[in-house]
Amino acid sequence: MTIPLIQSPELLESRLKEIPAEPGVYLMRDASDQILYVGKSKKLRSRVRSYFRCLGDLPPRIQRMVAQVCEIEFIVTDNESEALALEDNLIKTYQPPYNVLLKEDKKYPYLCITWSEPYPQIYITRHRRLDQNQDKYYGPYTDVGLLRYTLGLVKRIFPLRQRPKPLYKDRPCLNYNIGRCPGVCQGLISPEEYRKTVAQVAMIFQGQTDELIRELKEKMAQAAEQENYEAAARYRDQIRGLEQLGESQKVSLPNSTVSRDALALAMDDSRACIQLFQVRAGKLVGRLGFVAENRGDDPALILQRVLQEHYQYCDPVEIPSEILTQYELPDRDFLESWLSQKKGRKVSLIAPQRQSKAELIELVERNAQLELARSQRLADREAAALERLAEVLDLPSAPRRLEAYDISHIQGSDAVGSQVVFIDGLPAKQHYRRYKIRNPEVRPGHSDDFASHAEVARRRFSKMTPEDQPDLVLIDGGKGQLAAVMAVLAELGLDHLPVIALAKREEEIFRPGDPEPLRLPPQDPARLLLQRLRDEAHRFALAYHRQQRKLRQQASVLEEIPGLGKQRQKLLMEAFRSLARIQVATEEQLAQVPGIGPKLARQIYRYFHPDAETELPATVQPASSQT
Repeated sequence: MTIPLIQSPELLESRLKEIPAEPGVYLMRDASDQILYVGKSKKLRSRVRSYFRCLGDLPPRIQRMVAQVCEIEFIVTDNESEALALEDNLIKTYQPPYNVLLKEDKKYPYLCITWSEPYPQIYITRHRRLDQNQDKYYGPYTDVGLLRYTLGLVKRIFPLRQRPKPLYKDRPCLNYNIGRCPGVCQGLISPEEYRKTVAQVAMIFQGQTDELIRELKEKMAQAAEQENYEAAARYRDQIRGLEQLGESQKVSLPNSTVSRDALALAMDDSRACIQLFQVRAGKLVGRLGFVAENRGDDPALILQRVLQEHYQYCDPVEIPSEILTQYELPDRDFLESWLSQKKGRKVSLIAPQRQSKAELIELVERNAQLELARSQRLADREAAALERLAEVLDLPSAPRRLEAYDISHIQGSDAVGSQVVFIDGLPAKQHYRRYKIRNPEVRPGHSDDFASHAEVARRRFSKMTPEDQPDLVLIDGGKGQLAAVMAVLAELGLDHLPVIALAKREEEIFRPGDPEPLRLPPQDPARLLLQRLRDEAHRFALAYHRQQRKLRQQASVLEEIPGLGKQRQKLLMEAFRSLARIQVATEEQLAQVPGIGPKLARQIYRYFHPDAETELPATVQPASSQT
């Protein structure tokens, strides 16, 4: 039987001696081989030994962890940067119970620049994808209104791609004629020139607006000297727009001549709200927000985790020479070394106690407290809605896990189902599921919502476990849909589950065994919560239906090409992501896709260009280098 190392001093000492005094990552496991904690250090041996040297000096939570450690695993790295990146990946993969875990809060948006594309897009998103290393994310920003205003102003200052897809096939849209777009859709600007413009936009979100203004002033002067007055006027207008943007960023800050970041948090019993202020020469150029679970963690460890997460994905120019933190960080020396190496010059981490630096930290902390209070009000509102829902539906207690189901199709074609989950009144997207309807009776020209709901219910609840049992199930529909689902649950012996149906037209609530629907006032918190749940299920199902319909339509075209079977069709779609990109690709670009080859690439190209004798110029790259 495996025993904790702390109960066997000889085994502990021999294990500690095996750990090298080199940089790397250590993993602490319990008797069931579960990873309890992942950490990193410049010197692994001394760091791990410190946990067992003076157990009584450790926080109670860490003491409980150490008492469970039965095995210590380590991975040596070449330097601190590699150790930090590896630690971050392991924490995200294993979600150890004693590590600080940041929550992806969808209310904090990012700004994304898709550098992986020949003509990068710039857009606001609430989901940060890490599978495309070339794309750059800025944020997460706490003020979405200000972010939208900034991006809107930027798109008026600089000629940028305004649409994700062309409006016309053979000509640019009005945005090109009024100077808002350089004609990306028609290839009227080269990718190299367009990327220069996007690089200038990136400087704004990197906090380098002043540097950009100086650069544009130099170009304006050169253009005027060369009597290129049209270009000079364009630079002048861009400078004025950037100065207008700068005015909106001015706030009253202590010691406004220095550029620095400041990091502080506020906590309650369940969560921590963290704010990061980016100050550049007296201007608050960024106010970022993060949320972490509070499981009894040291506030300094939470700040340290946020700092690692944020600066890991920053460019060197985004890292200031001075970062203020509310508390002294446990791994300050390690992090200073890593940040300095990343930036290429000295970076200091300071926990100020007085004067102007402390005033800035107090300002950030006050904002974190306001955000925490706002989050608490939101949580209280959701709790009240759940209590009201339990009251009107006569449930034994407030439901914590809500599930909703919807079916989407067009006259039976591409029929799909959706399952969405709300936990404590908020979407839990990690539990969302989608279903292709397999019933052969559901086909183009013949739909059957009752049978489709029954199929989805059988597939979902036949595999239900105690951990994912819902407290309330919502069906999008009326009496018929509800009866179909209840028949399946009765077969499975699960007809004790609370199930209701919500009809769209009158927002009536149908319950099993009750011939009369329940009608709630329009502003009733329970009704509003059910509507949000139902609408989310509808949105999720509709999005999947549209995706399936688009894939079918694209596949029907590709099936007409001789020698292009389903597997190769799939490879093409994975590489180019759309039929439109395949149509404009050259033979060489098609041949680069694994499994295609020059001969088949020529057939595909000639299918879409039957009159062409020579290749078109390169206009698209496979998605292996795109988003």
